[in-house]
Order: sequence, then C-alpha cells, then structure tokens
Amino acid sequence: MISNNEEFISQLADKYGRNRESLLPMLQEVMDQFYYLNEDCMITIAKELDISTADVYGTASFYSFLDTNEQGKHVIRVCQTIICDMKRKEDIIDAITELIGIKPGETTHDGKFSLHYTNCLGACHKGPAMLINDEPYTELTPEKVKDILVSYMKK
Repeated sequence: MISNNEEFISQLADKYGRNRESLLPMLQEVMDQFYYLNEDCMITIAKELDISTADVYGTASFYSFLDTNEQGKHVIRVCQTIICDMKRKEDIIDAITELIGIKPGETTHDGKFSLHYTNCLGACHKGPAMLINDEPYTELTPEKVKDILVSYMKK
C-alpha cells in the first residue's frame, strides 16, 4: 500500500528527476506541503533519488529554512546577526515571547506558532528583522511585532 507521502514524493521525482540535483527542490516542496521534513519523507526521498538517507538528512539539517521537526502553522524566524542584535532584537524576542508564550526553539501548544533564531535575512539595513513563513518584516519595534502577530492569530 502506498501512502500519500510516497505518492506525493514520487510525483515530485517525476517533476524534478531522479538525481542528486533534485534533492533540494524536492525538500522545499515537501516543506511547503507538510511544514517539516519527517523521517518517512526523508527515507522515501532517498529511495526515489537512490541516495543515502544520511545525505538527505544532512542536507535537510544543514539549511535553517528546512525543518526536520514538526513546526507550527506560522514559523517566526528572527534574525540573529550582529546588526539586528545592535538594533535590539532581544526586545523583539521579548515581545513575541510575551504575546504567544514561547521561547526560541519552541512551538505553541495549539500548533499555531513556532519561534526560531535564524541567520541573516538579508535586511540588515532595516533591522531588526523577522520572517513569518515567507513574509519578511523589517524595522521592527515591540509594538509593531504585537500588531503583526495579532493579525496572524486571526488566521
């Protein structure tokens, strides 16, 4: 019996090809579909591409935007570069923590939010910066962060 994950990954292999170069686009699409890369998906990808599971996991764990643990519906990534640090990124983290009740590396009990530090988001000139899913937010203040998060709470 073929699971939906196996069928989906087989379709991705049909789309991208069954070679090592297909790994990253396949991982990205699995992330888009399931919000994280579970062990079964990584094993199935390895079989489809005829590469080791260690290669798949190594790639998945190398990139900060590929998650190997279950994430919330809205993944918040706060830039941790020295520039954002100098622009008081910790005030942003404190505002997020106060509003949704989690610290970096955690997910809310309802599965709605996950919070992480991440490396450069490419917006140092407008820091502090964060990314929620694929949406960037810059020049943050604690008040601005609260307004942004309240809008996500309604989604």
